[in-house]
Amino acid sequence: MDTIWPSELPKTKGPKYALVADAIRKAIENKTLEIGVKLPPVRELAYRLHITPGTVARAYTILTDEGLLSAEVGRGTFVAPPKSPILDDVWSRQLHQRDDKYNANVSLFSPRLPDAGQVALIRECLQKVSHADPGLFLNYPTRDAYQPMRQSVVDWLSDLPLGPLTHDDIVLTHGGQNGLCLVFQTILRGPRPVVLVEDLSYAGFRRAGELMRAEVIGVKMDKWGIDPKALEHVLRQTSAQAVCVSPEVQNPTGVHTPLERRKEVVEVARRHDLQIVEDDCYRMGEAREPSYRALAPERGWHVSSISKILTPALRVGFAIAPRDRSVDLRRSAEYGYFGLAQPLAELTRLLLSDPRTPRIAMDVRKKMGDYVRITVNALGGFDLNWAPDVPFVWLNLPAGWRAAAFSRAAEREGIQLRSADEFALRDGRAPNAVRIAMNGHISLERFEEAMLKLRVLLDNPPEQISV
Repeated sequence: MDTIWPSELPKTKGPKYALVADAIRKAIENKTLEIGVKLPPVRELAYRLHITPGTVARAYTILTDEGLLSAEVGRGTFVAPPKSPILDDVWSRQLHQRDDKYNANVSLFSPRLPDAGQVALIRECLQKVSHADPGLFLNYPTRDAYQPMRQSVVDWLSDLPLGPLTHDDIVLTHGGQNGLCLVFQTILRGPRPVVLVEDLSYAGFRRAGELMRAEVIGVKMDKWGIDPKALEHVLRQTSAQAVCVSPEVQNPTGVHTPLERRKEVVEVARRHDLQIVEDDCYRMGEAREPSYRALAPERGWHVSSISKILTPALRVGFAIAPRDRSVDLRRSAEYGYFGLAQPLAELTRLLLSDPRTPRIAMDVRKKMGDYVRITVNALGGFDLNWAPDVPFVWLNLPAGWRAAAFSRAAEREGIQLRSADEFALRDGRAPNAVRIAMNGHISLERFEEAMLKLRVLLDNPPEQISV
């Protein structure tokens, strides 16, 4: 087994952590490293390769996220058995979390909404659907049959600055991720299209691009979001067809992109005939600026859902194309899956058009804001990016902590959060930061206990000895 650990890394281009990860990945593929084999400790392998322990730790983290390795607290890192191809990391980590009084672990991996009355309302709407005309349950959906549902979405989005909008512009999707995939299917052309994302960005952008066999390239960002100069530079070197952004609530950093910056991005996009795909799924409050669809009606695409404000369980989202591309987007949906199931569409229409729903959505925001307040009270002394109506915070770790090490330490305390590595491209750089999502499924008292545990960790980084 020692033959895969040379005394130094190969003289090839690329980040050192990627070279380490690639060497281990190849060793697993060719059976040099078999299932269950224990890998060397981080510091031991770092010493052997003449690199920093953080570099090895990041390589281990990447391979653990890919499911090739498994880290066992107190025992070490092992080659993991192959996972079911049906489940990827996000699904498996979500499915095995259960936050209730019988479970000591607290998941801060993804936002979890509190029940502010939406459960009772959904049950009521389901009962109404069950008594609907039998044709709702017997016929294929048609475009005309969805018109009332699409109009309810237009009304639901009426306070959002999207530019001119009618029910014909709305395409119903199975959540925001399906909306992104649908937009990519409509936009991207050629055997190897190029999609641009911010250096730190929602992993679903990358997944959707990979499904379309696209090359996904990161673009430098700053405190206002994507950097227009960096975007221009990348566009001069590539033939990118689309850029993905989240200007209202950037995931994972929570950054908000101001109007002037958005206008600069639009100018760059127009010079290079670049389509702008805006993911608006994490916005819970009012939009503060015009959307890219309003600023660039000829190239702005918009994706949203009800997952972060009402419920993710229904998997209902909306995709909106530029006005002259609405037919193309609708055709992609109809050719792909015909549309939402009619009972689900009717359920969503009843939910969105009910006069109680806006109040419920407001109460959800307020309750999530209580969790944010607790987080800020506990961790506000550190470098924290937050907003009262954003269901996560971004924490830049203090000196002495690496993101991977802090995530593992938090998990030993029974707290699961997401490292910055999970939002970086595989060949990109990630800061020493973590995203902490609000969990409205647990009590405020229990959530506060978790935040205080994190503060103790932050106040006591591992000892560092430099020579």
